[in-house]
Amino acid sequence: MNIITKTIDPGNGREMTVETGKLAKQADGAVVVKCGGTIILATVVSALEAKEGVDFLPLTVDYREKFASAGKIPGGYLKREGRPSDDEILVMRLVDRALRPLFPDDYHADTQVMMQLLSWDGENMPDSMVGFAASAAIAVSDIPFNGPMSEVRVGRVDGNWIINPTYEEFEASDVDVMIAGTIDNVVMLEGEMDEISEEEMVELIKVAHDAVKKQCQFQMDFAAGIEKAQTKREYEHETHDEDVKKKIWDAVYEKCAEVARKGTADKDLRAQAFRDIYQEYVDSLDEETLEHESPFIQTYFNKAKKEAVRRVMLDDRKRLDGRDFKEIRPIWCEVDYLPMAHGSAVFTRGETQSLTTLTVGGKLDEQMIDNATEKRYDKFMLHYNFPPFSTGEARPIRGVSRREIGHGNLAYRALKGMLPEGEDNPYTIRIVSDILESNGSSSMATVCAGCLALMDGGIQIKRPVSGIAMGLISDDQGKYCVLSDILGDEDHLGDMDFKVTGTTKGITACQMDIKVDGLSYEVLTEALMQAKEGRAHILNEMMKVLDAPRSEMKPSAPRIEGFLVPNDSIGAIIGPGGKIIQELQKETNTTITIDEIDTGEGSVQILASNGDDMAEAVKKIKMIAFPPEVEEGAVYEGKVKSVQSYGCFVEILPGTDGLIHISELEHRRLDKVEDVCKEGDVLKFKVIGRDPKTKKWKLSRKVLLPKPEQKEAQKENN
Repeated sequence: MNIITKTIDPGNGREMTVETGKLAKQADGAVVVKCGGTIILATVVSALEAKEGVDFLPLTVDYREKFASAGKIPGGYLKREGRPSDDEILVMRLVDRALRPLFPDDYHADTQVMMQLLSWDGENMPDSMVGFAASAAIAVSDIPFNGPMSEVRVGRVDGNWIINPTYEEFEASDVDVMIAGTIDNVVMLEGEMDEISEEEMVELIKVAHDAVKKQCQFQMDFAAGIEKAQTKREYEHETHDEDVKKKIWDAVYEKCAEVARKGTADKDLRAQAFRDIYQEYVDSLDEETLEHESPFIQTYFNKAKKEAVRRVMLDDRKRLDGRDFKEIRPIWCEVDYLPMAHGSAVFTRGETQSLTTLTVGGKLDEQMIDNATEKRYDKFMLHYNFPPFSTGEARPIRGVSRREIGHGNLAYRALKGMLPEGEDNPYTIRIVSDILESNGSSSMATVCAGCLALMDGGIQIKRPVSGIAMGLISDDQGKYCVLSDILGDEDHLGDMDFKVTGTTKGITACQMDIKVDGLSYEVLTEALMQAKEGRAHILNEMMKVLDAPRSEMKPSAPRIEGFLVPNDSIGAIIGPGGKIIQELQKETNTTITIDEIDTGEGSVQILASNGDDMAEAVKKIKMIAFPPEVEEGAVYEGKVKSVQSYGCFVEILPGTDGLIHISELEHRRLDKVEDVCKEGDVLKFKVIGRDPKTKKWKLSRKVLLPKPEQKEAQKENN
């Protein structure tokens, strides 16, 4: 084995080791990356030839966390790793978005990049290392790649930026941003922030890129010592005909530019206009020419169309739908659209529309996340659905897509920091965004609609949040334009998709993908400041519909009340086998949960559909947790809890029972207790003492009943 190992300080003072030549040697490239006790294996394999008819890069990026890495056995019936978790999918998306733009445009061979967490030390965060590991695996291979690239996480503690923070540092950070780039450019960014300013955002990116540059240079130096990596494989995955390209360009370019200059707001009309130009060219060809040119027509037409639209924006300063570069599409909003939902909102911007619902629940509705590296309970969920009819398509639905998970996560990160905390928010909250129309920036529509739904449902958020998607068109001569609220076509044809969410105070989340080299910090700052203006406009339109959270929750929403009880009362509230708490829930029509918290106390949460049930449940639990003293000689009324041959046990106060002996039920002699009562009956009784051995209260029913001689005297008098 020719094992090569090198170490690097990734920018945080801790040593990271990269090794190749030991594991997975049949892959085209494989590296093992170690930091402390956290170990990632990254591999890449690419087919030698592209499949016939494939005109794109079939890239698959996969990340899996092995439960053995943390000394755990998977849950579930099969006890083995199954489909990837949402957290794993989000890591895959981050790496995919960073790698994909760096492969050559004409490389179309099936390519698979796999990262596996083999060991986890509980200190170093593996998702901070996987982007670096994936790129290093490609760097040591013979696969064509315009990298290397690297990816780092940036945190901030006490005003100091930290590269790849530990879990402990991460908990104290007010920023969580993943940034990927090459030695020259930033290519991808995603994260959440505690309402930071645009200037802080730019500073954060600069700090991250400095670390990325260092890691990219390390990969180049590392690959320089590996013979296989010195000669990249030759390939020819595209066939071109420059004469046909020029002919098509001359025939369609100006016509496409004219469509772009018209500024048609309706995307269907605009798309039809471009289709007509394409069909007109095809119809102009004779059969022999069509047969020769057919492999090239669509490709060259798309290139001519793309360049025409971009030049109209750069030279004529006109957008596809006729808007100014800073102009936001028309917005209309509505809240309380669904009468039975706990909160709802419709947010429509241009041809993008989200119908979003709010549902609140109790502790039992929290989502349990059980991954290799952590087990947690989430009390806030945001789900994003993108049905095919939203774009006028008919296609099969095969579960939740990675895109839907990613877009939902971005909106989740945008809103979660504005939710009330601690006792101010006892609810489990679920937001669901159903995209009903889409023409760009549906994730930002989800943020806006989600914010309105929260306020409509009476959730006392700290500040309202809005979001906007920014675009960029640029050329190699330094000419550029920054676009606010981009269309789907502008996203597809443009050089940047930069989504920014925030409040009046600052940025709460962002996501950026860059498809062009050389984005300067000046352009980035301009985009951020233009986004700030756009967010303010959108937020103003939202506030016209609902400017603050409602003071009351909807009648259909459950009510939740929580309080603390002494630790030693938890068992009494639950009862043997959960008997007491189950009876309480049944009697009061409520859902009751109780957990021991860090202080050692019990945290009780009661979920009820009306105030009377809530009051009754609170009263009963507090009587168990803070029981009044049973008074000897006092008269009580209580339910029969169980019947025995020698008497019945009756509830004096919640959590406190006593025995009515069979001889104390009536003055007459009884053969069976059931002759007088059965379980569940309510009896009136008097406390007559306490058993010195069992310490149980002794009760009597008969002392409250008239004696037989008194009954006879009453009959004679009558």
